Amino acid sequence: MGIISWILLGLFAGAIAKFLLPGRDPGGFIGTTIIGVAGAFIGGWISARWLHHPISKHFYDGATWVAAIGGSLVLLIAYRIIFGNSRD
Repeated sequence: MGIISWILLGLFAGAIAKFLLPGRDPGGFIGTTIIGVAGAFIGGWISARWLHHPISKHFYDGATWVAAIGGSLVLLIAYRIIFGNSRD
């Protein structure tokens, strides 16, 4: 997958992570989108590095999506813990 595919996957993964973890985010839509893209990269890297499951070169591979969504969820939770009270 190229960089454009990872960005698109990150956008979708961020949206899915936001759907699975509803509530107000300190960064809004743009922050959630950036977290989704970063989560896709980090989830793919963790999957390939420590779980010994190389990310497929196909956009529609289920493991790729799970890694991207998982990475997005982890980053979204960490972001809420660190910056959660900034919009109160």
